[in-house]
Amino acid sequence: MISRHRRAVGVVLALHSAAAVAGLAPPWLLGTIVDRVTAGAGVATVDRLALAIAGCVLVSALLSRYAQYAGHRFGERAVAELREEFVSRVLGLPVSVVERAGAGDLATRSSVDVSTVGTTVRDVVPTIVIATVQLTLLFGAVFLLHPLLGLAALAGLPSIVAVTRWYLRRASSAYLAEGAAAAELTETLTTTAEGARTVEALRLADDRVRHGTTRVTMVWRARRATLALRTVFFSVVEASYPLPVAMVLLVGGYLLSRDMVSLGAVVAAALYLQQAIDPLDRLLQWTEQAQRGFASYARLLGVGMVPPEPPGTTASSRGERLVVRGARFSYSDDGPDVLHGIDLEVQPGERLAVVGPSGAGKSTLARLLAGIDAPRHGVVSIGGCPVTDLDPAERRRRIALVTQEHHVFIGSVRDNLSFAAPDASDDQMRAALLTVGAEWYAELPDGLDTQLGDGARQLGAAEAQQLALARLVLADPHTLILDEATAALDPSTARRTERALAAVLVGRTVIAIAHRLNTAHDADRVAVLADGRITEIGSHDELVAAGGAYAALWRSWHTRVDER
Repeated sequence: MISRHRRAVGVVLALHSAAAVAGLAPPWLLGTIVDRVTAGAGVATVDRLALAIAGCVLVSALLSRYAQYAGHRFGERAVAELREEFVSRVLGLPVSVVERAGAGDLATRSSVDVSTVGTTVRDVVPTIVIATVQLTLLFGAVFLLHPLLGLAALAGLPSIVAVTRWYLRRASSAYLAEGAAAAELTETLTTTAEGARTVEALRLADDRVRHGTTRVTMVWRARRATLALRTVFFSVVEASYPLPVAMVLLVGGYLLSRDMVSLGAVVAAALYLQQAIDPLDRLLQWTEQAQRGFASYARLLGVGMVPPEPPGTTASSRGERLVVRGARFSYSDDGPDVLHGIDLEVQPGERLAVVGPSGAGKSTLARLLAGIDAPRHGVVSIGGCPVTDLDPAERRRRIALVTQEHHVFIGSVRDNLSFAAPDASDDQMRAALLTVGAEWYAELPDGLDTQLGDGARQLGAAEAQQLALARLVLADPHTLILDEATAALDPSTARRTERALAAVLVGRTVIAIAHRLNTAHDADRVAVLADGRITEIGSHDELVAAGGAYAALWRSWHTRVDER
């Protein structure tokens, strides 16, 4: 990051170094005043040297001001690049990896960690470098006054070096643990807030409070551990600061009594050491902040170390026939299989409904068909090519997965729709909204320019779902996988939307994970999934006549509909 901005970094270092050199003059000039007055110099000499001191202080202040200005400009540019790179890396990851990471963890990395790294780049690195330069010049000046004074100035160094080594050995792991605990707390708060209605409906408030309290306790313990390190570190450091000044005064008094140094030299040496406390204090304090920055930078780099989504070995496939052979899948290497030897063929243009009880593996099958996850054993192919071997852009162009979880991006209605088709005209966008039954569009004050999201128009779950379906119409994929995509709509609206979509998607392959059996009734074939296995497959009439699990589901569902 620094190497990309060599010129800016060079300007910052040059300005800080010049300010440090200018800051060396006042103690030396003050020592000179002492010696001149002792030798009998008059007021004019003192005034002239005092003006020189004031000039050096002014020059040092101006150089420091512009050095800080240049440093902050560099830091803000670097942070902006870092945040953009982080988002780019996240978007380059496989969807399954992003989902497993969790919104809370990624939100913490993209906000807290990026901000911490920004402080490190903008303030910490220049401060550490410049403080090191200042200390080198100040201690060098003391040695030039007299070597014994220079040796006396090192009196506090052993204790500072020892406690710094002790601190650095423990700080990195402690701050990484603190960052992980903060991410888990953010994840807990995020999921609780997003699922507030579910929490209320199922009376889980006490459970979520206990869960949140546990996470807060973990953060408290992690921060207390880092605080304990800082308490020891800073206590020893602060106690070491007076030692060099005291030793220089003692040794200087001894040398002065033997006419080995002048009084001005002793005064200058003491002032140099007093002046050295500030850069030394900044150096040690920012060393603590640097540990935070390096821990946060490790968390950001960790995202980049996850292998990105593979580019695919095949640019396209021959045909649109979707085939699943012997597919087995588990969400972890040592976990149980969720799907057990799935065999399935879907012909181009066919409408297939997948039904079954909750937990049967319907959504998992949908993810495999869309290429989001790869089977542990077996293969999922389209046109004879494994779905996961297709180039990701080509796969997403040809296969679209729409779930019941929909996201409304901050921006206008047009911005939200153009994700699916950047070149779509306003008329095409309006037609897509009407196709999915989004009558609420006519009531928007600014039409497609109406702003959505926080602080603007808030869409309900049903409206957000229709917006996602409108994106689907604009995307115009050949193979469409609907994972309960109309679950948030009321039955009559869902029915109208499904019929409208069916008319638009004629000739396209549609695989619908159905919770309303009207969808299965209208499909060409129905696959019944239970315990990760396809137990029945055939047309609606065939399965009802067979009297199996689907027939029982149909009778149960039809009875409930009639009662309503």
